[in-house]
Parts: sequence; structure tokens; C-alpha cells
Amino acid sequence: MVNMQTSDVERAKKVKSVLVTLPKPENDKSPYYDLAKKYGLKLDFRGFIHVEGVPAKDVRRDKVNLADYTAVIFTSRNAVDHYFRICEEMRFEVSAEMKYFCISETIALYLQKYIQYRKRKIFFGKQTAKDLEEVLKKHKAENFLFPCSDVANEETSNWLQQNGYRFTPAVLFRTVVSDLSDLKDVFYDVIVFFSPSSVQSLYDNFPDFKQNNTRIAAFGASTQQALLEHGLILDIPAPTPKAPSMTMAVEEYIKKVNK
Repeated sequence: MVNMQTSDVERAKKVKSVLVTLPKPENDKSPYYDLAKKYGLKLDFRGFIHVEGVPAKDVRRDKVNLADYTAVIFTSRNAVDHYFRICEEMRFEVSAEMKYFCISETIALYLQKYIQYRKRKIFFGKQTAKDLEEVLKKHKAENFLFPCSDVANEETSNWLQQNGYRFTPAVLFRTVVSDLSDLKDVFYDVIVFFSPSSVQSLYDNFPDFKQNNTRIAAFGASTQQALLEHGLILDIPAPTPKAPSMTMAVEEYIKKVNK
């Protein structure tokens, strides 16, 4: 696999290959493809983690009764998928009066996969539960279900709790480490991480991983902290004032070292 902990000169070598630790996009519209084309990079996508649904019997065992809730809070597409999967498995018919609160418009629009968007009560924020503050204030009496994974979004839970909302976190899916054994002898100049779980997956698959002259990119404070806890060097942080997206941060770095 990839390696690190060398001199600044070695670490400044040109970037020719990039591994993005996400599943391969369904289409070719990813900005990473544009980046690869622009700089002649070898680009691979590989999900370091994947999601598995929790069976309906486990949800029942946790005493989650779907009929008790008048509203649902969604923080990811996975949450949307697994909420409606569980509804189907439990043969629960979702009321047309159900209210949906989504942390972004993208997730709100994704609901069209399961419901008639225009005929439902759907609210959305910009990116966090706090963005929904004004609209949630008007719905304080609702009993909210918060579908989440076993590594739940603590920021959302804490905010809802601190502001006195009645809500129940329901673990409907789990984050599972992917088998990366086929990458054992593969080298990349840059590996891009997006979650602490992906960093953990690297070490679960390769306990003796050494960074050597591989450059590492990481999005978000919690991902960056996970890297530091493993003693890795963070070469490409994002977001930053200059580079609000991961692709912009990677491009900024490539421009510097590929002169």
C-alpha cells in the first residue's frame, strides 16, 4: 500500500496518482475527473467504508415504533434510503402528513425517490441542524425520529438535545470497514480522506501502514484529527479560506509541486 515520513524534498515530488476514498461516482461529472484530465493524473475511487442496513427485527428490539413520530430529520442520503427501507420491511405506511426536515436542499430533493415532493411537508437548511433553527422553532411540538448510523452525528444530536426537542436517534444502518487487501502493493502519491472511519479502515486493513512520501489530504476537522492521532502528516487540509472544497485544495497542492 502507500507509505510516509520522509524529507520535504521527497514529499514535494510531482503528483501523478490520486486515490479518493469514496465509492466511484455513478457518472463522469465528478470534479475529480476534471482534475485528473487537467493534470494528467491516474485517478482511482475506492470506498474505504460502506453502509449495511440494520434488520427490522433489530429496530423493533430497540423499541422504535415508527407510528410514534410526526416528523423525521435527515442528515444524509443513507438515512433517507434506510428510513424508507425500514418502513417497507415493517409494512409501515408513512402518513401524507409526515414532516421531513433535511439539513440540505440536496437531501430534500433526494426524497423524490420515495415520495411526491410537491405534495409533502419538506423543510431544509444549508448544511447543519442549526440551519433549521428558525423552521424547527415553529414545529417544537413534533415528535422527531432521527435516522442515523452507529457512528451517529453527535453535533446534530447535541444541538437537538440542548434546544429541548423531542427526538429519538434510530440506528438504521451501520458503517462497515471495506476489504482493501487488493491494494496491499499499490502506491498512490496522494490519498484523500473524508471521515475518521475511512482513516480507521486504512489501519484495520493495513496495521503496519507507513506514510513515507505519500501525501495525505483530509476534509474536515474530525478527519484531520484522526490522521494526527495515527501520527500521519497532513499535507492537504480542507476546507480552508482559499480552498473551500477538497478538489480545490488538491489542485492548489498539485499546482505547487507539479511546476
